[in-house]
Amino acid sequence: MIQIVFNEISAGELSRLPTQIQFQLLEALDIGPKDMEEGALEKRFGLLLREGKKLFRCRAGDYRVYFSADDKTVCIHRVLHRNSLQDFLYRSNLPGSGEDEALSESKHFWQLIDEGAKTLKAI
Repeated sequence: MIQIVFNEISAGELSRLPTQIQFQLLEALDIGPKDMEEGALEKRFGLLLREGKKLFRCRAGDYRVYFSADDKTVCIHRVLHRNSLQDFLYRSNLPGSGEDEALSESKHFWQLIDEGAKTLKAI
């Protein structure tokens, strides 16, 4: 059984969305035990790297879910509308292609993620 954990920020972002979109996002994640095997998540989702840490990006319609994963836990860091990322990329003067690579290099993006990590509470 895989446990999905939301930090306070990502839980708030998700709760502000219509119920139908919430279900679409959770359905797009649909991570099972086989996905936790070495390299399986990298094949299904976008991958961002920083200092040896992996952050995955799940695209679901107009939204992006950024999460990390270990053996039995998926930690949701942010749930963002795709236009907010495009605006972020534009404001940060990052190239439009290679979105994962551009985000991996941006300290501003990682500040968004770290902000959410500070609010993580175990249930």
